[in-house]
Amino acid sequence: MDNHLGYGRSERSDNSNSRNGYKTKQVRSSMGDLSIEVPQDRESTFQPQVDQKRQKDISEIESKIIAMYGKGFTTNQISETVQDIYGFDVSDGFISDVTDKILPRIEEWQNRPLCACYPIVYIDAIHFSVRDNGMVKKMAGYVVLGINSEGMKEILTIEVGENENSRYWLGVLNGLKNRGVQDILILCSDGLTGIKEAIAAVFPKTEQQRCIVHMIRNTLKFVNYKDRKQFAADLKTIYLAPNEQTALKALEAVNAKWTPHYKTSMKRWYDNWDAITPIFKFSLEVRRVIYTTNAIESLNSSYRRINRQRSVFPSPVALMKALYLATTEVTRKWTMPVKNWGGIISELSIMYPDRIPE
Repeated sequence: MDNHLGYGRSERSDNSNSRNGYKTKQVRSSMGDLSIEVPQDRESTFQPQVDQKRQKDISEIESKIIAMYGKGFTTNQISETVQDIYGFDVSDGFISDVTDKILPRIEEWQNRPLCACYPIVYIDAIHFSVRDNGMVKKMAGYVVLGINSEGMKEILTIEVGENENSRYWLGVLNGLKNRGVQDILILCSDGLTGIKEAIAAVFPKTEQQRCIVHMIRNTLKFVNYKDRKQFAADLKTIYLAPNEQTALKALEAVNAKWTPHYKTSMKRWYDNWDAITPIFKFSLEVRRVIYTTNAIESLNSSYRRINRQRSVFPSPVALMKALYLATTEVTRKWTMPVKNWGGIISELSIMYPDRIPE
């Protein structure tokens, strides 16, 4: 109305038209009948944009609530926004009922058929505070992202879990296998408990690659700020080495230099060396794709945003809904293959003959 008249409430204007109160209007939604207050002007020229004249059904409010939920709005923020736009209150229960309508869609998405072979698969996790059986606990949202033989990124599944172990990951990987995945060439992940044993059981020919970015972050976590830049530069001599033999020499040099100052800083590199070394048989172009989970960093930033908005999720189901909706928002933009995919897939085809479908 401010825009239509050209001046705000309680302001003076030479405009011959002016506000003329509100009229009550009954509208229908799939959740029942609602009463809203629609502003009027004296010349009856105002055209409401959200609820059009003579429009009696505003069921689209549900899609708007779902969109806001996916962008990280809390139920209070959604309620306030609906109040501002539509002029009526919606309860937490109403919002929960609306968002519950996507649960069948999530189930269908989680059970859809997958490709037979994914050259590269990433698994990453972000932790959230979730209320479960009256207690607030930390739960992880595990995202499994695959790059198919065409170089296109695809979220294979999202899992909400609490205690990761080999049995848990066995269930996740068997779920992928039951949906059609027959082979994975390289699986990139952080040090998830039990993942190595599960990979060996379900996809025995798959190579596990530890995420180097996570290795670096974990190494530098307790390093004094003034030493981090030089320490990071020294770590680069390891993972950018031309071959494994040179990388091992670089590891020894970095260990000798920094262990006297930070006693356990390099221990994880030795403990996980077998899962770090697969990158050394590839060119730098392929390494850039497989030694980091950066492929899902845009997704993670979206997840972190919903984590900042909500201090505690009311239930694991609420977390799952938020993760799914945030995922659909981000993946809508995934329309191009991975950069230089032609060269990458050619190298993988030579390294893993007869495993990538023509």
